Amino acid sequence: MKLYNTLTRLLEEFKPIKDERVGMYTCGPTVYSYPQIGNWRTFTFEDLLRRVLEYNGYKVNHVMNVTDVGHLTGDNLGDADLGEDRMEKAATREGKSAWEVAQFYLDDFVASAKKLNLLPPTHLPRATDHIAEQIALIEKLEKKVLTYQTDLGVYFNVSKYPDYGKLGGQKLVDKRTATREELKEDPQKKNPFDFALWKFSKPQDKRQMEWDSPWGKGFPGWHIECSAMSMKYLGESFDIHTGGVDHVAIHHTNEIAQSEGATGKPFAKYWLHGEFLTVDGGRMGKSLGNAYTLAELMAKNYDPLSLRYLYLTTHYRKVMNFTFEALDGAQTAFNKLRKLMGEWKENKSRTALSTEKDQKINEFRQKFTEALNDDLNIPQALAVVWEVAKSNIPGGDKYDLMANFDEVLGLDLNKVTNQTRLPDGQVQNLIDKRDELRVAGKYAEADAIRDQLQKLGFAIQDKKD
Repeated sequence: MKLYNTLTRLLEEFKPIKDERVGMYTCGPTVYSYPQIGNWRTFTFEDLLRRVLEYNGYKVNHVMNVTDVGHLTGDNLGDADLGEDRMEKAATREGKSAWEVAQFYLDDFVASAKKLNLLPPTHLPRATDHIAEQIALIEKLEKKVLTYQTDLGVYFNVSKYPDYGKLGGQKLVDKRTATREELKEDPQKKNPFDFALWKFSKPQDKRQMEWDSPWGKGFPGWHIECSAMSMKYLGESFDIHTGGVDHVAIHHTNEIAQSEGATGKPFAKYWLHGEFLTVDGGRMGKSLGNAYTLAELMAKNYDPLSLRYLYLTTHYRKVMNFTFEALDGAQTAFNKLRKLMGEWKENKSRTALSTEKDQKINEFRQKFTEALNDDLNIPQALAVVWEVAKSNIPGGDKYDLMANFDEVLGLDLNKVTNQTRLPDGQVQNLIDKRDELRVAGKYAEADAIRDQLQKLGFAIQDKKD
C-alpha cells in the first residue's frame, strides 16, 4: 500500500510503527457553524483512508478532535492568533452560551456524518475537555526554553526549533511571510512566525470560555489542542495525521514544531492532505452564497450518499469542482448502482463453479485492491465497480463482489433492494403530470418534474412516437 506523504513529498510504501495496528489522527470540526461541502469532502477522504486501511487488514485507532475553543477568525487571513474566537462570536450571533453553540453543532456534525456514512472515530475528544493536558504540554515546552511570554500570551519561539516549516517546504514559508507582514500582530512577538500556545483573556472581552493557568487566566491557542490530544490517545509518535491542504502551512506546521519540540521524537510518520473544493470553477465562500451545507443539498432532494458518490469520482489530491450538474450525474449513477444491487440480490442464484468465472472475480478484486493501494485511487476503483456491473458474471456473484467493495466505498449498497424504489404508480403519476404540463405549454414546470425523476433514477426521453 502506497501513500503520498506531504512531509517527504514522496509516494511511500506504508509501514506502520506497530505491525498491524495504525494510529490515525484527523483534524475534525470547529463547532461554531454547519460544515460546508468542502469540509465534508475532507472528512470523507479521511473516512476512505480509514476504510482502505481496514480493508487491508489493519486495526485503526482513529482519533478526531473537536475544536470548541481557541480557533480565531484570523485563521482566514493566514494568522490563527488574530481575530475573534469563533465560538464566542457564534454565541453572540445566536444569543446562546458558547457551550450551547458547541453542543448544538457537534450534535449536528455527528448526525450529518452518519448520513454520509462516515465511520465514527474511536475517540472524539473535545478541546475544552483537555485543558489540563494542553497546559501540561505548554509547561513541558517552557522547561525546554521553547516559549516566551508577552502581555497578550505565551508563544512558541520558532527560532529555537531549526526544522520549523519542514512540512510545507520553503515555498509555503515564503508565501506566509508575505501574508503575515501585512497583518497587525503583537508588537512584543520576537518573530512573525511565533504562534500562541496560551492567550490571555482581555477584561473588556468578557469571555465565556476561559481557565486559570500558571501564566494567567485565558484559553489555549488553536494548535496546542491537536498535539495534546493526539499524544494522549495515540502516543508521542504515531502513524498518520491528516487534514485539508489549508492546514499544511500553519496549523500542521505548528503542531509538528510544538510536539517534536516537547518530546524530541518524530510526531506523525505520514501526513496526508485533501485538496480544495471549488464551486462552478471558482472560490467557495459564505459571502458568495455557494458554501453549501449538507442540509441545503438535502432540501433540494439530493441523497447524502449521492454527494459521497460524487466525492469518490475525484482523487483526494486533486482540486474538485462542484456543480449541481455533476451532483445530478452522481445521483443518477448512484441510483442506478443501487437499483442493480437490488436486482442482483433479488435474483441471487448460484451457478455451478467455473474456473473462468472465478478467475474473472479474482481479477476484478485484484484490480480494485490495486487501485485502492495506489494512494487511494478511488476513481479508478469506481471504474472497476462499473466493469463488474457490465460483466457477464452471475448476478449473485456481482452482488457479493460489490458488497465487498462497498466496505470501502461506504455507499450502503448491500442494504438496498428494489423495494426502496418509488412505487411504479407514483413514478407514473409524475410522468402523467409532466405530460399535462407540456400540453398546457408549461415547459419550465414540466422540466422541473423531469429533473426530479432523474434525481430519483429515472430518465425521460421524448420521441416522435
